[in-house]
Amino acid sequence: MTKQFNKLTDSQWAAISPFLPIARKRKIDLCEVMNAILWLLRTGCQWRNLPTEYPHWQAVYYYFSRWKTDGTLERINRELNQLDRKQQNREAYPSVFCIDSQSVKLAPMICEYRGLDAHKKINGRKREFLVDTCGRLWAVDVHAANEADGPSSLPLISDILWYGDRVEKVFGDRSYGGVFARELSKWGIEFERASRPESVQGFVPVAKRWVVERSIAWTNFFRRIVKDYEYTISSSVSWLLLANIQIMLQRLKTTDQT
Repeated sequence: MTKQFNKLTDSQWAAISPFLPIARKRKIDLCEVMNAILWLLRTGCQWRNLPTEYPHWQAVYYYFSRWKTDGTLERINRELNQLDRKQQNREAYPSVFCIDSQSVKLAPMICEYRGLDAHKKINGRKREFLVDTCGRLWAVDVHAANEADGPSSLPLISDILWYGDRVEKVFGDRSYGGVFARELSKWGIEFERASRPESVQGFVPVAKRWVVERSIAWTNFFRRIVKDYEYTISSSVSWLLLANIQIMLQRLKTTDQT
């Protein structure tokens, strides 16, 4: 994980450009638009304070809004995940998922989808992460922090089913062992509880579940998402997908160098 922002290399841009509308000539370079979005993700800057070396912030925001609405970011994220898996001699789609949640503070003056997570004492929102056994983010959902993990994660089941009969099992903690596990069983998918032994004190990495906790920890490298600044849930989800896109692009760069 690199801490400093670097613009897209030619190979990185070649990996994502087929999903962007680059066929016709434009006054704005879409590669620079993507660089601006990834720079915002890394630094946490406000839209209006985007440096002048990038296209005007309103143009960058237009493409960000367009790509989050038409599913472009989801398609890029899915393709890069597949590419990274293939480079590790794995099947394109995972057969096992891991799920966990993260509660984060919500910026002031935003009332939409806000709640208090009494257990963690966080007033804000909760993120539900769905990753494979190597920590790649395949789907994410965002809701008020006062909502329970299990019922609130039900929308992610449609994302799991999108990958067809290949999915066999989902790992999670006990909060997903109720309605979420029962709904999975209706589709022939096994849920397995992965929790640390209650008798053990201190930090203990739990098999199969630590990968999703590591993926959650990776969000600390992107200032835009260490706290939720978004008015809409769709924007919150898009920034989280962009974080995974950035990580996958960095892995692609590392592979090119080797």
